[in-house]
Amino acid sequence: MTVKTRFAPSPTGFLHVGGARTALYSWLYARHHSGTFVLRIEDTDLERSTQPAIDAIIESMKWLGLTWDEGPYYQTKRFDRYNQLIDEMLADGRAYKCYCTQERLEKMREEQMKRGEKPRYDGHCRCCSSHHEPDEPYCVRFRNPDDGVVRFHDHIRGDVEIANSELDDLVIRRTDGSPTYNFCVVVDDYDMGITHVIRGEDHVNNTPRQINIYKALGAKVPEFAHVSMILGDDGAKLSKRHGAVSVMQYRDDGYLPEALINYLVRLGWGCGDQEIFSLDEMIEKFSIDHVSKSASAFDTNKLKWMNRHYIMTLDPKYVAGHLEWHMKDQGIDTSNGPELSEVVKALAERSETLKDMASQSRYFYEDVTDYDPAAVKKWFKANTGEVLSRCLEKLESVAEWKAENLHHVVEEVAAEMEIGMGKVGMPLRIAVTGRGVSPGIDVTMELIGRDRCLARIADARSRLADRT
Repeated sequence: MTVKTRFAPSPTGFLHVGGARTALYSWLYARHHSGTFVLRIEDTDLERSTQPAIDAIIESMKWLGLTWDEGPYYQTKRFDRYNQLIDEMLADGRAYKCYCTQERLEKMREEQMKRGEKPRYDGHCRCCSSHHEPDEPYCVRFRNPDDGVVRFHDHIRGDVEIANSELDDLVIRRTDGSPTYNFCVVVDDYDMGITHVIRGEDHVNNTPRQINIYKALGAKVPEFAHVSMILGDDGAKLSKRHGAVSVMQYRDDGYLPEALINYLVRLGWGCGDQEIFSLDEMIEKFSIDHVSKSASAFDTNKLKWMNRHYIMTLDPKYVAGHLEWHMKDQGIDTSNGPELSEVVKALAERSETLKDMASQSRYFYEDVTDYDPAAVKKWFKANTGEVLSRCLEKLESVAEWKAENLHHVVEEVAAEMEIGMGKVGMPLRIAVTGRGVSPGIDVTMELIGRDRCLARIADARSRLADRT
């Protein structure tokens, strides 16, 4: 059997991390078994589905690197197929027309609840022989089996069993003629040859109903795995108040896709004590049977740790490609300054996110207009003017503007003035960056460049003289 999985989001909002993890598990399962991964957009909710949401889902999948082999398919383009099957089921009795009004259904549910019963359709129209006008509105219901049980083995939750008497006759076509979600899902899985359905645990209750529809259509029932929800670090269901929940928000906040993918795969699945997985390792080792059925808590600090790891270890040129987006987002023109990959090398150990890295690197590309007051108060002393003057004099005569040579200048000035290296390096750092924190001053000055450094040091010396 060739494994075929699918990710089938509803485009009623952005792709959140719970959906991204489900997509990742489906993608990994297909890749592990050299199978096929399908992207399907389940847009039958015509009122709530939007094109911006569809675009965001596709953008998120591409950013994460979860490429699909087939699709994207759209349910709204398959209505003829769904209605063809519904008409066939009506003709042979596997489905029936239901003329019950909304008022009758509400009254029925109220009475059932008063009696302590589970609200469910009572089958009123199953065998009703009443006359109905051709233009009288009706929906179509699936004739669910009366007896027996539905059994299936869930790869995560184990064996599940429910009596058919607990299930009512599901609406499969609304009064407006549009087919419903539970029916469309089954037809799509049937037509597309889906062998394994990996989805959120909120669909567990739908599965027995859908299994009966598979059987009614003569389709092979796929295998199921229902992934538990993700909680916030406070134990509550993950929501906007916990921070970023949409995938592209994590991009905007400065996370690399590799970090988010690695974090999500470990959010419910493990392989010993290993934390860091390359994509190839995930594909090789992933097993849906080893996914925990317990809910997982999202830990932003751990994600930041993982993100920093990838910033430090991935190819700087690759990281620079992602950093460029943040530079543009923060309005930093990188056309006049060092290569971004060199900035990545310099700032990697100091950055948890690319957003932080971008904001920290502004002085590499823009003039320094002011200084950090706290740094000035701590490091600009009575002799700072002389320190900067001596540094400027020696730096002007440096033949090759390299970190090693610039480091020697700091050492020479410190030795001549008989002061610590920090009392030379820190005033220099403030002069050329405006900040009290940066990579090594020698590396920083090399990246900023000769002319800019000399001009900034001269400007800082002038400001000191004016202040004095």
